[in-house]
Amino acid sequence: MGYYVKVEPNVKIYVEDVNPGGDKTILFVHGWPLNHNQYEYQFNVLPGKGYRCIGMDLRGFGKSDKPWHGYCLDRMADDVRGVVEALQLKNFTLAGHSYGGATSIRYMARHAGYGVSKLALFGAAAPSVTQRPNFPYGQPKENVTALIENSLNDRPNMLRGLKDIFFFQNVSTALGDWFFDLGLVAAGHSTAKVAQSFRDEELFSDLGKIHVPTLILHGIHDKICYPELAVAQKEGIPDAKLVWFEFSGHALFYEERDKFNSELMKFIEH
Repeated sequence: MGYYVKVEPNVKIYVEDVNPGGDKTILFVHGWPLNHNQYEYQFNVLPGKGYRCIGMDLRGFGKSDKPWHGYCLDRMADDVRGVVEALQLKNFTLAGHSYGGATSIRYMARHAGYGVSKLALFGAAAPSVTQRPNFPYGQPKENVTALIENSLNDRPNMLRGLKDIFFFQNVSTALGDWFFDLGLVAAGHSTAKVAQSFRDEELFSDLGKIHVPTLILHGIHDKICYPELAVAQKEGIPDAKLVWFEFSGHALFYEERDKFNSELMKFIEH
């Protein structure tokens, strides 16, 4: 079931709600530059295990509205709050990949974890995607700047190149085309502005404000959000468990989907 949630006077967020009658709810927040369909291989399985799986498209991506403004972590977190309130979600697991993981962390800090009983982070873009004086583990800032420029000048080519570092395992040409199509649905300005957000924003102070059990899943071959980010998340979040994925890059939700689904369910059940 798909519908729209109004989060601002002229901005609607698209929500896909699979198995609304499920007794355990997961709200999935996708990564850059994709949309909720990246979780296809979770939505194929988890509803059959009794889970209600909700996927939202962040503003500027997928089927959501694509306004000119609002591409920062605070606004993205507020959009999540709008979805949570519209669906009256309580006692749910908030699950975010990459920039969606950063958005989820900011939601926990900014909205005091409203309604969330557990947090799951997958290749999360936190506490900083880029290198900083106190954090040498991220991408060089100029790498992300090049990504932004490529998004604005030849976005299809940027997406083709992104696929090569997104996956660690070899994937079929058709799967690569699927990934490309997910990214192409976004607006160009949204793609560039979110990249500016994860280049310039950081979440060091947010981590300590998370007070629910937290699962961190991270591919050891991640070339976008380096493994050191996951270590920093575990050190900064009080009640966090880190599970490494030995055969995955940034796309652990697909590359080791059986393990991914199993770890997520195990975490929610216990």
